[in-house]
Amino acid sequence: MPEPAAAPRRSPQGVPYSELRHIVNADGLHLFCRYWEPDGPPRALIFVAHGAGEHSGPYNDIVQRLKEQSVLVFSHDHVGHGQSEGERMNIKDFQIYVRDSLQHIDLMKSRHPELPVFILGHSMGGAISILTACERPTDFAGVVLIAPLVQMNPDSATPFKVFMAKVLNHMMPSLTLGSIDSRWVSRDKKQVEAYDNDELNYHGGMRVSFGVQLMGAVARIEKEIPSISWPFLLLHGDADRLCDIRGSMTMHQDSPSTDKKLKVYEGGYHALHQDLPEVAESVMKEVISWIAERLPASPQQPQGS
Repeated sequence: MPEPAAAPRRSPQGVPYSELRHIVNADGLHLFCRYWEPDGPPRALIFVAHGAGEHSGPYNDIVQRLKEQSVLVFSHDHVGHGQSEGERMNIKDFQIYVRDSLQHIDLMKSRHPELPVFILGHSMGGAISILTACERPTDFAGVVLIAPLVQMNPDSATPFKVFMAKVLNHMMPSLTLGSIDSRWVSRDKKQVEAYDNDELNYHGGMRVSFGVQLMGAVARIEKEIPSISWPFLLLHGDADRLCDIRGSMTMHQDSPSTDKKLKVYEGGYHALHQDLPEVAESVMKEVISWIAERLPASPQQPQGS
């Protein structure tokens, strides 16, 4: 008798991947992808790395504005996030996020080998972006970091708590700690409500093992900062309780890059691109102008057109 046909792989929401744009990573897991293509020929590629517990969807506003600059923006939901496969918000090695990002970037570069590549990362996606750019320091035209995870909050990651987390990671790696407090995502109540109601976001507790992976990523970044030479833009709110602004300040101060900028938003919360409307607008303008300054010149319009 013939073997029964394998059931189609489905997203965590039950949609067959044959109906979703996706890539398959080195571990055979399907990652849901989004592409925002400009109307005309693209002048650059921008990869967006989203934060912990969220997904690529909430970047639509900022991405639409980037698209108007004739850039092709692409993203995927990280393993264990959104519409991608994998255990929810858990990873055996943080490097998997970096590896998958490079795989997606290489795929898009193979289709557009002549275009410069930028990365835009928020929160944990900022940590992924930094480590991705560090692996290929000459490959990227610039990296935009919105409230990136560069160091653990010293108030919550005290030496004792770090020690206990490592002990618990050996004994009870799936023990859950507190969940992300959505009140600190944005000062805009509508954005907090949207975050809470988004079923693609992970609203459960963070596992000890995931916390240990984040600590490992931050330790790697600390070692890399003295050799970061690629261009970067840092945007951070000074009232951010989820990713410590001191990490961004350290990166800006200690990196030898000759093309670096830090802009601090007074009173700004974590998701600056979704903070109060005037802040979100300022962030969009800042990001767009910074990238535009580093884009190749537009092809000359033929005379008389």
